[in-house]
Amino acid sequence: MGLWDKVKGEFIDIIEWLDDSRDTIVWRFPRYQNEIKMGAKLVVRESQVAVFVNEGQIADVFVPGTYTLQTQNLPILSTLKGWKYGFDSPWKAEVYYVNTRQFTDFKWGTQNPVMMRDAEFGMVRLRAFGAFSMRVVDPEKLLRELVGTDPQFRTEEVQEFLRQLIVGHLGPALAAAQVPVLDLVAQQLVIGQKLAGVLSEELTGYGVHIPKFIIENISLPPEVEEALDKRTSMGVLGNLDQYSKFQAANAMQDAANNSGGAGEGFGLGLGMAAGQRMANAINQPPAAAPPMSPPPAGPPPLPRQDQWYAGVNGQQAGPFDLAALAAQAHSGAVTRTTQVWKNGMPQWTAAGQVPELSGLFASVPPPLPPQG
Repeated sequence: MGLWDKVKGEFIDIIEWLDDSRDTIVWRFPRYQNEIKMGAKLVVRESQVAVFVNEGQIADVFVPGTYTLQTQNLPILSTLKGWKYGFDSPWKAEVYYVNTRQFTDFKWGTQNPVMMRDAEFGMVRLRAFGAFSMRVVDPEKLLRELVGTDPQFRTEEVQEFLRQLIVGHLGPALAAAQVPVLDLVAQQLVIGQKLAGVLSEELTGYGVHIPKFIIENISLPPEVEEALDKRTSMGVLGNLDQYSKFQAANAMQDAANNSGGAGEGFGLGLGMAAGQRMANAINQPPAAAPPMSPPPAGPPPLPRQDQWYAGVNGQQAGPFDLAALAAQAHSGAVTRTTQVWKNGMPQWTAAGQVPELSGLFASVPPPLPPQG
């Protein structure tokens, strides 16, 4: 091998980039003091753009394809180098590959809650998180504004900047939407689309576009969510009285299927529940009296007469109404000494000692005095 072959081996013949990562946005071709010779091949694959930089100044840009580098397809670099009529000697330049595919591994979230005025709840604090995708649409602006001379510009280097930009626009976007907090879930897709447009316009100067913005969740503070859960539970239960009866019926069925201690415990619980209902009934104000019904046509029913019982010949006889008892007195079956009783009397009493029956014996002579 001659000297020229050794020198020739130091020249770069093929310029290409096979991306083995998922997070590299810009990659600089490692030249290592080597020179690019005229006639070298440049390979730019789909989702790539190759940018030549000469002495810190952006020169030519190549879209996907395979190129043989000549002064004809390097017009800007040829002008910078002063190649007016073509030049075949090796030359030095920096080559940056820019990845133009869509990066979908960006996450965002609010470290601090965003204040919002809600028509129903007043002032509320909201937290939100989600994901978004990013794509480079202008490699020259990206190199000038963000990359500089970074040999490997990765997504992590721009992620925090994008997150802060998103959080800064999130509050105004939620306020401009004028959607109640309870309806935000239904509007998340629309709000995300609007934010994608706003962020893309904001990032135009950096050569970056946001094709997709996803709001995964918007949440309230824990204490507010707990209050909403209680309110939801009350709405689900509906009529609490009907729900209590339903629960009691289920408990009775379970107790019937489980004898022993479980049934006894249920009986105690049922008694306590009954006592609670009675106390509630006592504490409740008296219900208004129902309106009086009109008197029925015709005379009222006759009053019910007392029913009497008498001890005749050691046997209980009766019941007798007052007229029947008087007939018994006239026949001599019932005398002043006969024991009688009716409902309301504490015990059996001699008929002659009952004031109500004194008239029965007015026409009946008393017993004859004993004969001496």
